[in-house]
Amino acid sequence: MKNLHRSLLAGLLVAITLGQNIAFGQKTYVPDDYFEVALINLGYDTGIPDDSVPTANINTVTYLGVVNDSISDLTGIEDFAALTQLYCYGNQLTSLDVSQNTALTELLCNHNQLSNLDVSQNTALTKLYCYANQLTSLDVSQNTALGVLQCSNNPLTSLDVSQNTALTELVCNYNQLSNLDLSQNTALTKLWCYTNQLTSLDLSQNTALTDLSGSGNEFTCLNVKNGNNINMTYFDASSNPNLTCIEVDDTTYSNVNWVSGNFQFDLQTTFSTDCNNPCSNCINDTIINDTTSYVVADSNLINISPTIYLDSVESLATTLGCDSIVNHYSEFVFNATFCTDTTEVFDTTFVQDTTFVTVTDT
Repeated sequence: MKNLHRSLLAGLLVAITLGQNIAFGQKTYVPDDYFEVALINLGYDTGIPDDSVPTANINTVTYLGVVNDSISDLTGIEDFAALTQLYCYGNQLTSLDVSQNTALTELLCNHNQLSNLDVSQNTALTKLYCYANQLTSLDVSQNTALGVLQCSNNPLTSLDVSQNTALTELVCNYNQLSNLDLSQNTALTKLWCYTNQLTSLDLSQNTALTDLSGSGNEFTCLNVKNGNNINMTYFDASSNPNLTCIEVDDTTYSNVNWVSGNFQFDLQTTFSTDCNNPCSNCINDTIINDTTSYVVADSNLINISPTIYLDSVESLATTLGCDSIVNHYSEFVFNATFCTDTTEVFDTTFVQDTTFVTVTDT
């Protein structure tokens, strides 16, 4: 009988221990008291903060709003496995790890103190608000579904959105951008890029654009000749003292219709269908009387000067099988795959009026 009692007691102790281990395994570590209090208020935890919440209470949550809650550490967010919308703006976050939240479609983490943000694992993102932080770089190359990006009020010096072809809204004002290539963002309807260091901006490919704010830059060239000027509802290019000409679809239309409060321009700025000032992202400013090698990828541009060489360059490119045209800026435009490979070396020699072109693989 004593042995039986001992066996029962031992079994009970094992059961208690296992139960404790299981219970412990169902807890998510939440070290930030403000975060835990927010979760308690939302009903995902009870009692007083004890640095943990039941994992079962949070791992099926799809929306989480913890806004203006003085949170400095969002550790524990990784166990919100089903989360599609995370709104955590207006806190004191200096870091944010959302690498485990792969179902996220909306992330609003603006007005924090983030110096880094990795969203490479969040490939389903369609909306990202990360403005008013301390970001010095932002990689959104993996977020190909992204439709809205607001990254203003950061010290960003560059921004690559070439992979974000679904982008309809880009707000990147109050950064330190000196270049912005939007040639791949043909669905873009809204662009706010004011108060940067942009000297030129080519929006000729942005045929859906209706809302543009580019004031307070250093523009010498601005091209909005995209076939959609009649649908523009807002256009501010003021405070650009070096901008004398904006390229548009129709000079008369712009002069007559772009005069209300929604359209702001400096006194020296005029409209023209041909400002004779290329705004594009050419791989070289000019090719003139020398022998040079250029790496040419799809859709790259080469500016040809003097223009007497245009016909010979285009003719020889056609002979080589290159899909290319010369536009009115005297730019040699490679529309698709350059010859047989996507990247080639373009060697050019000018001798009087004759051009010799050779192409070799890189």
